Amino acid sequence: MSANPAYEIPVTESGALPRSLVLAFGVFSYVLFLGVFLYLIGFIGGFIVPKTLDSGVQGPVFQAVLINLGLLGLFAVQHTIMARSGFKKWLIRFIPAATERSLFVLVTNLILIATVWQWRPLPGVLWEVEGVAATALWTLFFVGWGIVLLSTFLIDHFDLFGLKQTFFYATGRPYAGPEFKEHLLYKVVRHPLMLGFLVTFWAAPVMTMSRFFFAAVCTGYILLALYIEERTLVELHGDDYRDYQQRVRMLIPVPK
Repeated sequence: MSANPAYEIPVTESGALPRSLVLAFGVFSYVLFLGVFLYLIGFIGGFIVPKTLDSGVQGPVFQAVLINLGLLGLFAVQHTIMARSGFKKWLIRFIPAATERSLFVLVTNLILIATVWQWRPLPGVLWEVEGVAATALWTLFFVGWGIVLLSTFLIDHFDLFGLKQTFFYATGRPYAGPEFKEHLLYKVVRHPLMLGFLVTFWAAPVMTMSRFFFAAVCTGYILLALYIEERTLVELHGDDYRDYQQRVRMLIPVPK
């Protein structure tokens, strides 16, 4: 379950933007997300797209590590701050509440685009497998992306990426965020979306140093972010979520 506070968006707001403009902003942010999402599959997997984790001119290793760490750190800071309910309540004092999630998605997209653009490859290979092992890892790689995508729909895909909020506002319908529910994958682990990312990051037939650095830093951030998000979810859903924590593991799909 994702921590997206269920504050209500009024049908009309003082000083609000035209409804068509709000909807256009939501559509733009969502379409950009789709492009970035598809590009990231090739960027991490190292195929099809022109720029991947391992492409580009190699410079000094120390400099590359600092740049890459800065790019991933920017993503982590943005996600940590903009996803908090207190920041959201502050932000909607200045922008229409219906655009808050779309703005979050847009900023995330821009940071990911900058990460792809400025990423510096690192020299070296940790492991390389072929044959059945390589096929198994490629399968896991795409299964991980499938888990990520399915998990967004189990939460409420169009709400998660802001399109639902702007559409409801444009059509004059009242909006409230998603309720706490357990569906399919969420009955197995509490955060299947993050599990899917972890599978994707580490399922590498060829684990280069660039891929290893990316996977290790992202894994560390995911574990920290989940600790923070769990506290937010307890605040939002109270005893229902505490009971959920007792019954279902965070990331490991093994029954308690």
